[in-house]
Amino acid sequence: MTKDKIPGGVWSATPTPLTADRRLDPASVHRLVEHHIKLGVTGLMLAGTCGEGPWLADATREALIRTVVEANGGRLRIAVQVTDNSPERTLAHAERAAAWGAQIAVVAQPYFMLNATADRQLGFYREIARGSALPLGFYDRGKNSPYMMPDTHLTELLAEPNIAMVKDSSQLPAHREVFLAARRLRPELTLLDGDEFDCVSYLQAGYDGLLLGGGIFNAGIALAMIRAVRAGDAAEATRLQARMNDLMLRVYGGPKIECWMTGLKELLVQMGIFSTRANLLDYPLTETCLRQITETVSGADGLGYRADLFGSKTA
Repeated sequence: MTKDKIPGGVWSATPTPLTADRRLDPASVHRLVEHHIKLGVTGLMLAGTCGEGPWLADATREALIRTVVEANGGRLRIAVQVTDNSPERTLAHAERAAAWGAQIAVVAQPYFMLNATADRQLGFYREIARGSALPLGFYDRGKNSPYMMPDTHLTELLAEPNIAMVKDSSQLPAHREVFLAARRLRPELTLLDGDEFDCVSYLQAGYDGLLLGGGIFNAGIALAMIRAVRAGDAAEATRLQARMNDLMLRVYGGPKIECWMTGLKELLVQMGIFSTRANLLDYPLTETCLRQITETVSGADGLGYRADLFGSKTA
């Protein structure tokens, strides 16, 4: 297991391309990898929530990891979501992911947990951290999970030396302070913000980067935001956050995010990366969302988002 610090920057919790009959689309996987490299991301997280990992068949998850590793050729860091309902099942997923070429295992709150006391949650993650075949990323879903440890137990967990990365989607200032305190004790711990609608405050607080479900299309703006924060230009960072938020709402179907996965995959179809918008979650695609996606990709919106999508100001 490496003790080297995992690099920050922008990571993409990438969606998974599927064929019309909901099998993995290998050709689209290869295009997905090349597009991320063009955008300048640091790494990919496979089979997360945005990657439909909790709903993928085991064979599809294996094919996804193997195909990404092959297409990547060592250019990007590869993390895999391995969450399950017991340490035994989670560790088995991590061992298989390692055998298939992944470099980091990511674990979130389990899908089902009975007797979810704080002590039992700590024991769950600690057993995984100590037994994982890969360095571990802790994915804190915070308000979106029914299981949250008290800050004291979270501090104990983060002292585990094999926890190398945090994806903080908690939207909880108290958790952010716990993570920052843990990194002061363990500088090798990498902190990534997972709340893509509020990146600036986390970057200003000292997070190493971002791990975004929209990274496959918003990484260009996100990287510019990181540069602005590091240059001390808060006004420019805030402007870029507002721009990225507007772009995401156009793709996801407005403030209610009613088109989320289907809108995201439709965008990628129109960009020539995915072959279909097939997904396992069956979000709708409203006429307004489809029109906004089409205008964004074509450049008809007049807002210049096409250049952001394709990673080039001349696109």
